Order: sequence, then structure tokens, then C-alpha cells
Amino acid sequence: MTTGIGTDWQAWQESWDRQQEWYMPDREDRFRIMLDMVEAAVGPEPRILDLACGTGSITARLLARFPNATSTGVDLDPALLTIARGTFEGDDRVSFVTADLKDPEWTTKLPYDSYDAVLTATALHWLRDEPLAALYGTLAGLVRHGGVFMNADHMIDDTTPRINAIEHTQRQARMDQAMKNGALDWAEWWQLAAQDPVLGAPTAQRFEIYGDHADGDMPSQAWHARVLREKGFGEARAVWCSPSDTLLLALK
Repeated sequence: MTTGIGTDWQAWQESWDRQQEWYMPDREDRFRIMLDMVEAAVGPEPRILDLACGTGSITARLLARFPNATSTGVDLDPALLTIARGTFEGDDRVSFVTADLKDPEWTTKLPYDSYDAVLTATALHWLRDEPLAALYGTLAGLVRHGGVFMNADHMIDDTTPRINAIEHTQRQARMDQAMKNGALDWAEWWQLAAQDPVLGAPTAQRFEIYGDHADGDMPSQAWHARVLREKGFGEARAVWCSPSDTLLLALK
């Protein structure tokens, strides 16, 4: 996705969106509800921490809806951060930080001491339960009183195995059909990135950091809500869900 004058960052963003939608066809619904709740809780000019921001998908939708918002994106993935920085270059509403969320000192790299909202999507399942619980404690210290944390991700309820099996069968059938229609999966998208003259080197670096995919846990929404309250949030519950995903909101 390069042109004669360099890399087409918007084309990479759209390609990333299509690849993610192969897994989550209701991805835009999650983002819409997330921003609805941001506006309801903290207003239309929020200071946002885009946690594990990837290409900046949340930030892009945030600024399109709230032009006076500001966003700090934090991630460790050098390839996705390259796309994010290229996309938002010159926009003084946005800054990006390279940091490992498992490093207890990662917040020292942030430009602000507190945020109206911390938002993340399809990212924290890369973490095991113990470091995720520790991260939730850190986030409780970053979100201002009255502010919110929202996590949209896969949250598995082990108490409903038959429902889980039905959902898995339906989702796999849809994904198989989408693949026949030309959708790219995770591995194919990264193969394209590895071949790009700008993204090739950071893509190699990201696989050195992460390997092929997550080795984290996917606890239930009840686990997330309980731990968030234990770590310092006043209230926490799901505000949206699909058959496989949940958007969980915690209010400070």
C-alpha cells in the first residue's frame, strides 16, 4: 500500500479495519457505544488515553466525533505505532508513547498525570490475569474522579459451555464465508505488512516482541468487573455485548 510519494497510511488503516471486522463484524457498534458513554460521562471535549492503541482506531473515531478532544496513544507494537504516527502526523491533538504495559513504570512516559477516560479494544486479552489485575490498579490511579475506563474485548463465560459452542459454530461459519469473499485474516494481513518497504522492519521487530499471537487469558465480564472494583473503581458493569464480545465500563 505504497504510492510514488510514500506509504498510504489511510489505506493501511482501512485494511486493518477490514481485517479486524472479519473477526468482529459489530466492531463499529462497540466504538459507537464507547463514545456515547464517554460523552455521557465526561462531555464532548475529553482527554483520552488510548490504551494499547494499535493503529489508533479509537483515536480516529474519537476525533471524528469530538474535534476538541485530545488523545494519548500508548502501545509497544512498532509496526502498528508506525501506522498510527504516520496517520496522525502533524495533529497536535494526538501524541503516541511507546511503552510496555507490564512495566510498572510505563505511566511515567505519559504527558498527563490523569485522564477523563481510558479506552481500549481487543487488546488486553494479550495479558494473563495477574498482570491485567495489576494494570487495572494502575488505571484506577490514572482516571480522574468521575472519569471512566472502558474495555471492549473477548470475555469468555465458562458457565455457559453449550451457548459458547453455538456461538463459536455460528461465528466460524460467517468467517469462512467472508474468507471466500476475499477477507484477510490476521496472518495474511501481517504478511502484507512484512512486504511493505516502510513497515517491513518494524513488523519483524513486533514478531520478536510478541510472537505470532496472544498467550493471555480471557476471563469473564464478571471477573473484569470484580477486579476493577477491587482495584479502585466505584462501579463496573457491561454496557454492551455481542454473542462473543463485551464492552465493560468502570466508573471512578
